[in-house]
Amino acid sequence: MAATFQVQDVHCASCAKRITTAIQAVQPGAQVQVEVATGRVTVEPANDAGAILKAIEGAGYQATAG
Repeated sequence: MAATFQVQDVHCASCAKRITTAIQAVQPGAQVQVEVATGRVTVEPANDAGAILKAIEGAGYQATAG
């Protein structure tokens, strides 16, 4: 099942890479799509949304589920 997150201050491909790397560290094998223009991040599968949120925040970004 996929989950969507709204992430603040995503400005460039480097930001997207940092977020992707952080998520894949806690959700190995997940497909991560980061839309730089909107800050929307989609993760599939997303087995633990709480861990994904913490990973995004650990990478230096504020995020909310949904």
